[in-house]
This record gives sequence, structure tokens and C-alpha cells, in this order.
Amino acid sequence: MLNPAYASAGIFFPGNLLRGILLLAIGTALMLPALCRALDGADAEPCPEGGAASVWTSPEKPVIGEPLKLMVVATDGPVSELRAFAPDGDELSLAVTWRGGPPWSAASFIDHAVPGAYRIEGRRQGEMVACRRLIVGNDAEAGSERTGAEWDRRHEGLYSAWIERLFDAPIEENYTLSSLEPILRNPERNFLHDHFGQGEDERLPATPDCADLPYFLRAYFAWKIGLPVAFRACDRGTSLRPPRCGPAIIDQRFSPKSAPASVFRDLSRRLMDTVHSGNARTALEDDGTDFYPVELKRENLWPGTVYADPYGHILVIVKWVPQMGDQVGLLLAVDAQPDNSVGRKRFWEGTFLFVDDVKSAGPGFKSFRPLAREGQGPLRLPSNADLAEHSIVAPYSVEQAELPAEDFYARVMRFINPEGVDAEEAYESVLDALVEQLETRVHAVENGEKFQRQHPGAIIPMPTGPSIFETVGPWEDYSTPSRDMRLLIAMDVLTRFPERIVRYPELFVLGGRVPEIVKEEIEQRHRQLIQERQVAYTRSDGSTWRLTVADILARRPAFETAYNPNDCPEFRWGAEPGTAEYATCVRRAPADQLNRMEQYRNWFHEMRRPPR
Repeated sequence: MLNPAYASAGIFFPGNLLRGILLLAIGTALMLPALCRALDGADAEPCPEGGAASVWTSPEKPVIGEPLKLMVVATDGPVSELRAFAPDGDELSLAVTWRGGPPWSAASFIDHAVPGAYRIEGRRQGEMVACRRLIVGNDAEAGSERTGAEWDRRHEGLYSAWIERLFDAPIEENYTLSSLEPILRNPERNFLHDHFGQGEDERLPATPDCADLPYFLRAYFAWKIGLPVAFRACDRGTSLRPPRCGPAIIDQRFSPKSAPASVFRDLSRRLMDTVHSGNARTALEDDGTDFYPVELKRENLWPGTVYADPYGHILVIVKWVPQMGDQVGLLLAVDAQPDNSVGRKRFWEGTFLFVDDVKSAGPGFKSFRPLAREGQGPLRLPSNADLAEHSIVAPYSVEQAELPAEDFYARVMRFINPEGVDAEEAYESVLDALVEQLETRVHAVENGEKFQRQHPGAIIPMPTGPSIFETVGPWEDYSTPSRDMRLLIAMDVLTRFPERIVRYPELFVLGGRVPEIVKEEIEQRHRQLIQERQVAYTRSDGSTWRLTVADILARRPAFETAYNPNDCPEFRWGAEPGTAEYATCVRRAPADQLNRMEQYRNWFHEMRRPPR
């Protein structure tokens, strides 16, 4: 039977037979180069999937005419090329962003996907290490990762690369956002944005606090990729022991098929109602936990690793900036605050608190226990012994508990700047970190003022005793006792920095100079720079007041009682009554709260949280 299209063109009518043959021959000749290119691009080599490197795409089901995001992630070394071949066999020109490692990633996108079969390749020094074929159009199927996916090294690698991309921003930028929502709704940052093609991110609530943040990120990723989630209900511990947890709650609702946003909202609410800071402060040797301590090596600390300080604050590693020439290396992390704001922090003693003698906590770098399955058995969380021998990313280790605080910081600083760092640059990096903390505190105090303006005359109840650090409601949202204690520690670290040059000279490039001489030079530089660096806060009347770092260091005692949101911002920034700066203050905390803050002052003076 003749093809109607050909018949209507008259190609096979008897009088046109010769012309039809000629047209078919010409058409075939014109099509051959494209067919050859398609064969060369798509079938000349095998297309291995899996292994130490993998290609990932989003959305789950590609759409004709819509963007298609591409990422190759490798856990065994850098990838030097990311290549994409269109259905006609032509190689596409890609703008590639490189990140990591470990793990290492390369990401790009195709502006408008066309129907047909694409081939995506990752290469290292010309050798293909990862490949994926995918179909765009009516024959496209949801990603094969949805069925039976588990937390293996490939998925951990993608999770880490996703975290790094999500929070990547210029180093010089003070990266603070009101919540996770703007980040997750940004398709340029969030590789998994609208992964299901249902607009599922646009109205998704994403307001985790400090303890919720790592769980929320892990659950969000699991929802989009189709992985199980595990978490536990824990107590908060006592003054003599760390928190203890109940049995693991394992949720597999994301695994069989793509789940709607309502299912994720349900799980995230349950998560945030269950977990708290105690979940990450569990003892290092405890098996019944969500997190386990890792061996303290650079290659083990992937983005996504958490840091739990002994007092309950939690950060999530997001990026290593390598030391290159004159560029100082950095380890960057994000944290969330009770007001749901999310900010990026650099590693130093003022943000990553480490105390080695707190009986109520197991602090340090920790990884999520990955859900595993033996054969056809049920999912389970591996024990510490299992993870010491057969870890997916980092082996279990309690070595962090054996390090004095000074040695802990020195060890990590060697990872960050293995070639040592110029003493002056190192000092200025610490000063930059302190200024970042002060600028973040500006936003925290202003959030408290917004609450007061919206609720004129309201008095926020103040908890009693150690509960000022751990509570719920407006006090948790707008007070700053934990933040201010970290700030006091940061001030102390900055002023003691010159002494570190003498104590750990191997961390610095001294150019043949005696450490004691360099110490004196840094002390002189310190006196100059603290007069130059400034922050500005908003007073009660809306006017701006500027403070130098020298002003703030001189007001150190005032910050021992400056965390109460019932006090005016002038008092919270250490202004003295009777001064021009203090003249605009119109509100003080009730007398009973002021008396209690004086009773608790010694905790802040000694920079040590009280036992529960």
C-alpha cells in the first residue's frame, strides 16, 4: 500500500516513476551524513551507567521545548569533559560549571530539548567514565533511578554535589537568606527544582531551624530522587550523658513512584516535630543514632556532612575552596537559625565550636547513617562496626574525641590550607569571619525589632536557667543567647590569634622569620584593622549607628547580657546609658528578667554553656 504522502505528491504515478527514484536517491544521500553522525555520536562506544561516575538529568521526564539540566558526578577523581549529543548526532556546545571534590561534578543544561534520543557523556583525559542515553518526547520514561534506588555511593555523590550547587555563591558575598524557600525555588541553584514537572516547589514550605536543616535537605533530596528516609526520636540528654534515641523510623513513601508535594509536606512536618539538637549531639560510640562520627580526613568531609557542636548548634558543609597560590583555602558551611534564616559560615573557632570535655555531648563532624539492605532483607541502619569496615563515604571513627580543642582546630586548618598560609592573611580571614558573625547578628536583632513593632507593648516570656538556650516560641525565634555566646568566643579567638603563631608555627608561612617577631607584627596590624572594620545597626528611631570592631571588642562585657529581645537594640549592641547612642532607646526588659540575666552572666563570661 502506497504512503499517502508520497501518492499525493505524485511520486509513484507511472509517469513520474523515474523522477521518484531520483528524488529518493537524492534524499537518501542527503540523510546519510546525519545518520552517520548519529551513529558515530550515539553508538560508536558503549554507554556505561553506574560505577564511580554517573550522569544525572532533571526533570525526571524530559519535556519537548523545555530546559534539560545535566550533571556528571564522580567520586574517584575530577571529570575533565561534559559532552552532549543531540538526537541528530551533533555534539552540542555546553557552558559547563565545574565543582568539587570529592565528589567532583560538572553541570550544564540544554536550553530547549527536542524529540529523540540524547547521549550525555562524562570524560576524564579523553576516556569516557560515565554515560547516559535518554529519550525526549512521547516515548520518554521517568528515570530508571526511581525503582529500587538506595543510598549507595552514587546517590551520596549526587546528594553532595546537589548541596554544593544549592549554596554556591561568590566567596566575598555575605550569603544570608530569610529561609530555604528562595534557594529551593531557584532553578539555577536547585538542580532538582520542578523535577516532577508539576510546579511542586513554588508553594512548598521550607522553614527548618538549626536542628531541622540537615534532615530537611536529606528528605527533600530523597523525595525528588526516590529514596527512603530514616530518623529517630531522641531525648536531650542530661548534664552527665549525651542524648539517647529510640528506634529508627523508616519512611519509604518516596521509593515506589514519584510522590506529590503533599506527601513531602507531611513527612517534613513530622520530621520537624520529632528531631531537635539532641539528635546530632549523641555519643560518638552510640550505635542507635541518625549520625555517626567520621575519620577526620579531608576526603571524608563531603558537602552534606554535618558538624555538631557540644551545645547543640548544627552546621552543614557546603563547599571546600582549595588553597591556590595567593588564595587562602576555606571550608564553608550553612546553618539555620530559630527565625528560619539560612546563612553561610566559614570554618573557624567562632562558628565551629569544639570542646572535648562536655559530658552531655558527642561533638564533631558526622555523616548520616545510610539506609542499607542485605540481599532481599529489610532496610536497616548499619552499626558503627559495619561502618568502620564497609562505609559508603567515610568510615566510622572516634578519633575526634581524642583531640584537645587546639589540636582539633589545627588538624582541620591543615586540611584547609595544606601549604600553610601567610600569617597576615590568616589573621584577616579570622577578622572577616568575625565581621560576618556581627553582620548576621544585625539581622537577628532587627528581626526581634520587627516583632516588637508588630506587637507593641508585648513582653516575650524569658525561660529560666539553661532553658534560655533551648526553648520554643518567640524567645527561641528572637533571642540570641547561643549566637552571643559564639560571638564572645569569636572575639576571644581574634584577640588570641597572635599567640597561635607561636604555638602552631607550622600552620603559617613565616618567610624565615621568628614566630615571636611575626606575632608582634600581627598585634600591630590587629590594632589598625579593628579601627577600620565596621558594622551598622538600626536604632529604635530607625536611624543607623556604626560601630567599629574595636568598639565591639571594648564592649565585650555588655554582650554577656545583650541577648534579650525585650531590650532595645541600643542596649543589645552595648550602648551605655547617658550617651548619644543610647538616647533613642525606648524599651528595656522587665526587672525580673534583668535580674536573671545578671545571675546567668557568668556562663557567658566563661563562654561555657551550663549543664542541663
